[in-house]
Amino acid sequence: MIDEEILRFQEQIRFLIEMDKMKSIFRQTYVLSEDRRENDAEHAWHLAMLAIVLHEYSNEPVNLTKLLKTVLIHDVVEIEAGDTYAYDEVGNATKTYREQRAADRLFGMLPADLRDEFRTLWEEFEEGSTPEARFALSLDRIQPLMLNYTKRGKSWKEHGITAEQVRARMQAVHEGSETLGCFADEIIGLAVHEGILPEEDADAE
Repeated sequence: MIDEEILRFQEQIRFLIEMDKMKSIFRQTYVLSEDRRENDAEHAWHLAMLAIVLHEYSNEPVNLTKLLKTVLIHDVVEIEAGDTYAYDEVGNATKTYREQRAADRLFGMLPADLRDEFRTLWEEFEEGSTPEARFALSLDRIQPLMLNYTKRGKSWKEHGITAEQVRARMQAVHEGSETLGCFADEIIGLAVHEGILPEEDADAE
């Protein structure tokens, strides 16, 4: 290989080795088969599976290859910025700044063409500016909802989350997929009915 090709290959390999750190970034959602939280790598893989199986339910036609790339890289920035819990108001106040800095470094490890492609996909996801981004966001919201409900609300209960909070977060699901949005509404209704998810914060009474 010529020098430029060698450099490109080395940059790609360094980036891929860095991606292994996603296995050590743990989220708040629990896996179903064990009493532990899922990591970012598991989450991204699960979203890719959801994308393959459910993309026909997008409100708009989507390019599956672009959709898969989006869900696989959407949380890459958490290697440096960390996972910010969806209902953490303090953490979410600085999330954008932390993740932008992380994107600069992590995507900057790649050759220019891949750097620009991945950065664009990530920004599109954050902004919900394309059909693929909007559907990816729907999947990103519905996946932990399914796991939390199936796990009998373990994470919700640990954090004192209410049905009102979950409903507010799930509104974005409808923007990417009305089918999945209605499914989210159904899950929340069942969770409330079964006593998994309270309508109000008991401490506030």
